[in-house]
Order: sequence, then C-alpha cells, then structure tokens
Amino acid sequence: MKQEKITPSAESGSVKSAMRVLDLFEYLRRWNAAQTHTQIAAQLAIPKSSLTQLLKTLVSRGYLDYDPVSKGYFLGPAVVALGQRSAETRDLVEVAADVLAETARTTNETCALNVLKGDHSEVMATASGTHRLHYLMRVGDMAPLYATSGGKALLAHLPEEMRQDYLSRVRFEAITPQTIGSVAALEAEITEIKRTGIAFVTEEFTPGIAGMALPILSRSGFPLGAINIALPVARYDAQLKQRCLTALEAAVAMIRQRTGLA
Repeated sequence: MKQEKITPSAESGSVKSAMRVLDLFEYLRRWNAAQTHTQIAAQLAIPKSSLTQLLKTLVSRGYLDYDPVSKGYFLGPAVVALGQRSAETRDLVEVAADVLAETARTTNETCALNVLKGDHSEVMATASGTHRLHYLMRVGDMAPLYATSGGKALLAHLPEEMRQDYLSRVRFEAITPQTIGSVAALEAEITEIKRTGIAFVTEEFTPGIAGMALPILSRSGFPLGAINIALPVARYDAQLKQRCLTALEAAVAMIRQRTGLA
C-alpha cells in the first residue's frame, strides 16, 4: 500500500489548527467564563468561518460547552476529565511509596504500582522484597498488558469500548513459553479477572516469576492503576499466595482511603 505523503501546506495547516485549539483552551481558562463566537474570533484573530467549525467539533467531543442563553462557549467536561486523570495519577504515585513499602515488609516480596501507558503497563513506584532471591522491578519498566498481572488487572477493568479496541489489534509476542497467545484465551482470562477482581500470571513475562495484582478503580470504575506482587515460583505456595492477596487487598484499601477514592 502506497503511503500518502504529507505536503508542507497540509502539515502547516495541521499545526495551525492545533495551535488554535490550544490558544482557545488557554483563553477560556484565563477568563473562566463563557465567551461568545465574536469575542473569541476577535481576541484570537481566527476567521469566523474557521472558528465556527472548530467550535462545533469541540462541542461535539465534549471539550467545550455552549450556553444558548448567553451564546457563550466555555471549557467542557472532557477537559476537566483530562486534568482530573492527571491529578489522580499524581496522587496515586505520591501515596503509593509508603503503601508499597509496608506491603513489601508484610510479604517480604517485591511489589509495584502499575498504570496504563498505551498498550502497556508502566511501573510508577516499587518496593523490593527482602529475600535473597527476589524479583526486581524498576520505575519506568514497561510490559504488554497481556503478559503481566498488573497489565491484566488494568485491561480487565477498562471500559468495554477501550478493551474491544485493544483486543481488535493486539499482536502477541511469545516472551516466554507460557505467554498467552490468542485473543480467545485472553478474553477467557479477562472474564475470570472481572469475576474475582484478581489477576494472576505464572512465568508469562519472566521465567521463574509469578505475579498477582488488584486494580485501583476510580469512582466511575476506571482502572487508575494496579498494585502487583511478583515473586519466585520456587516459594510460591498456597500459604504465601493467601498472605500476598491479603496484603494486596489492604494496600488497595489504604491507597483508596488516602487518595479520597474510598
């Protein structure tokens, strides 16, 4: 398939449109009040014909709201949601350090806070286990959603539209001989995770390592993050599994309470 070339004029037009959107958002944020079509066009020097279509698009996507009484536009719920998501992630990371440290002390195993990063999970905070043989997770580590317990916990609790979009285009890599390799198998696991609330993996991302994870859900049910524990399969027995699950439940409850989600 021949790739379409982007002409200089198209590229510059795209940049101009993006700049207009950003200028508009900043303008409305400064005023913190509804502004009319005429006011916006005059202040931002945007031709009225171009501004009309821009405003219609942003209103339809929820980034602007329109008040028919004042005939003014103001920032919409989609902008607020973006800012809220960013603030929630910062709060999670700030709170997680102490909670993960306590979880590691309770279980003697390595644990981490994972967040969604496109089609991957990313480690945002971690605490290492105290055993001589323990798994090391580092801030910034990333893994496919289908291959780790934290990733599966996030994936299973995504809104249906997002999850189906992911499943329609995911390409599986055989990271280890145990890595899941089909959409059907992944969907079966997702159904079980949604039923129990817990995600498990055994040697799917790292040979010799098992993991379990619980999601941290927003008030609307969106997975803001997931707490996971990773440990060598050599000492993974029923007693340790239950101790880790109890610690995970306590960690999630503590984070929800300290971030005001409870």
